[in-house]
Amino acid sequence: MESCSENVKAVRRSKEEKKLLRKQIKASHTLLKHEGISTVSQPTKSLVVANGGLGNGVSREQLQDVLEEVGEVEILVMPPHKPYALVTYRSEVSAQRGHALNGRQLQRGDQIVTLYLSYVNTVDSELWGCVDLPPGLVLVEEFVSPEEEALLLDAIDWTSHDEDVTVQKVLKHRRVKHFGYEFRYDNNNVDKDKPLPGGLPQVCVPVLERCVRDRHTEVMPDQLTVNQYQSGQGIPPHVDTHSAFEDLILSLSLGAKTVMDFRHPEGRSVAVVLPRRSLLVMKGESRYLWTHGITPRKFDVVPACDPKSPAAVTSDLSNHSNLTLSRRGTRTSLTFRKVRRTPCDCGYPSACDSQQPPAPPSPPFLPRSQTDACRLEAEFVHRVYEEIACHFSSTRHSPWPRVCHFLSSLEPGSILADVGCGNGKYLGVNPDVIAVGCDRSSALVQICSERGFQAFVSDALNVPLRSDTCDACISIAVIHHLSTQKRRQAVVEELVRLLRPGGRALIYVWAVEQEYNKQKSKYLKETRQQGPPTRDSTDHNNQESKSLTGSTTDAHNTAQDLSGNATDAHNTAQDLSGNATDAHNTAQDLSGNATDAHNTAQDLSGIATDCTKVHRETESPAKLSVHTNRTAFTSQDLLVPWHLKGGGRGGCNQGRGGDEHGEQGSKNTLDPPTEAQAPAPSPVFHRYYHVFQKGELEELCVRVRGVAIQRSYHDQGNWCVILKKTGDR
Repeated sequence: MESCSENVKAVRRSKEEKKLLRKQIKASHTLLKHEGISTVSQPTKSLVVANGGLGNGVSREQLQDVLEEVGEVEILVMPPHKPYALVTYRSEVSAQRGHALNGRQLQRGDQIVTLYLSYVNTVDSELWGCVDLPPGLVLVEEFVSPEEEALLLDAIDWTSHDEDVTVQKVLKHRRVKHFGYEFRYDNNNVDKDKPLPGGLPQVCVPVLERCVRDRHTEVMPDQLTVNQYQSGQGIPPHVDTHSAFEDLILSLSLGAKTVMDFRHPEGRSVAVVLPRRSLLVMKGESRYLWTHGITPRKFDVVPACDPKSPAAVTSDLSNHSNLTLSRRGTRTSLTFRKVRRTPCDCGYPSACDSQQPPAPPSPPFLPRSQTDACRLEAEFVHRVYEEIACHFSSTRHSPWPRVCHFLSSLEPGSILADVGCGNGKYLGVNPDVIAVGCDRSSALVQICSERGFQAFVSDALNVPLRSDTCDACISIAVIHHLSTQKRRQAVVEELVRLLRPGGRALIYVWAVEQEYNKQKSKYLKETRQQGPPTRDSTDHNNQESKSLTGSTTDAHNTAQDLSGNATDAHNTAQDLSGNATDAHNTAQDLSGNATDAHNTAQDLSGIATDCTKVHRETESPAKLSVHTNRTAFTSQDLLVPWHLKGGGRGGCNQGRGGDEHGEQGSKNTLDPPTEAQAPAPSPVFHRYYHVFQKGELEELCVRVRGVAIQRSYHDQGNWCVILKKTGDR
């Protein structure tokens, strides 16, 4: 009985061996058919290992450990992206033992790989040697000790958002911290006049002093960028901006190793393995001319060079077979640089921004943080309306009828706040109310004062008036200049705060739907006029829009349509002023401590000044497109051109019809330069807008507590709502 059992076991082993042999033969046929590798039956010193390649996710170290269990390996070749490897043993006896590994299983992550080995005649023993590093590149391995590495990593506190010390951002493929100076990714440069008070972490000082002693650098860096990469993350190829930093760049790799790819403009590539705790020194050609980057992936296919030789080989992996896999871990890099104080005069002008003619600025990105929003609005809303105030005011003289109807419905003696009053054209509509306006543009507020209206400079996000004091508020073409939903909602909340219970607010924003109920708005219907504009064309000048906190902005018109037909602007406003001149005392009574509201512009911005420096860029932000005037909108967030007529600040001395040319516009002028022989063009400014879809304004308002929407409607290309404060906030 016992003998019978042993025979059954022998038969079972025989079946398993036959099954394994069939699979081995099948693997040999596959290698011959697809890879041209011929196997032989007689023993040799060389074997092909099917399923043991980098293409199967098997690392060189993992395979070599198995193969060396049975003998000394002389050559191990692992071609890139292939499902096999080739091995030559020191002796034929060892190779026969290696052949017996047929059917050996390896754990690869959550999967199991089965190896099938067959004899081959020879393996090409020619190994490609390591090539030179890019000129000026030095790699120092084990530059810091494990203890120093731990101290440096502990010093980088990713939970702290102390904006007095550092600037922290979360980008798509990594997170970063800046010390000393913030590196701005919107313009790839640093603000050299705004150092971060905290300086560089003290724990970095001994490391930098060692860099000086070892003559890796002659000067102490004053800027540090910390990048943390999880497995699968990377950074696009780039050259550090010449005008931002001096020649030498130092980079410490902590936590894990990685592969950094360097590429010459002529196409030569070098993949450099950056071991853990190593120091990379970039200067000269490698710093100024070669791009460097890290491809986002979880495994690196790396050259298997002699450990004593440099860690770089050409990254044209198709020509190499002596490679291995390296699993990435969480890597933190500390990149030290010295901020440049003079233009770069390096010997690589083709790659140097200091030695290139300035390129026209590209459109900004849609903001991903409060900081981005503040910058965008400051440059493409606030600054623009300071520049165009006089020209803009000359196009704003006829109040819109339905706004006038709302204002005329107010009881005598009512207190009205026009948040974003522009040139004040609505402040005198109803002479029986006490009207006060505020605007972010000091130039437009000055125009209000010259016309006899009471107005002060203020941000719409934080108006310096007491809560629950106004019978009515209006915000005409203001909120669409706020670049995030949170900030747009905050303006609505501020309007509601000003209202007394039962008070009403009227809000107008520019609409995506410029054609509504089969009727085109004047913005789409108007065409450019030949010669002086007619009375009908002047009506279009009422298509208005306001700056972030009230600087009226005309997104709705082109310069040619707006030039020169402001015939009754001042008379209309003055005829409507009525008793508005008596509002001065009331305005001060409403202001709490009766401080001079004219001086509070920069200090009362609320959210506008509370701009955290912690970015949340979870995906690549979209660039804002420049809208073509008089056409339908193709996106909700865009830049709208304003062609300034006249010369000097704000176009205040523009001629009738816009025949006189002013100076070039501010930095946000996006038009390309013209030839020197051509007449000086009118400056073109670009203003940010978020145009609202149907129902979007109502959705924004219902998020605000303590208000009810009394009415919503579409009026000449604008979405409009009338809100009533219910008092249950």
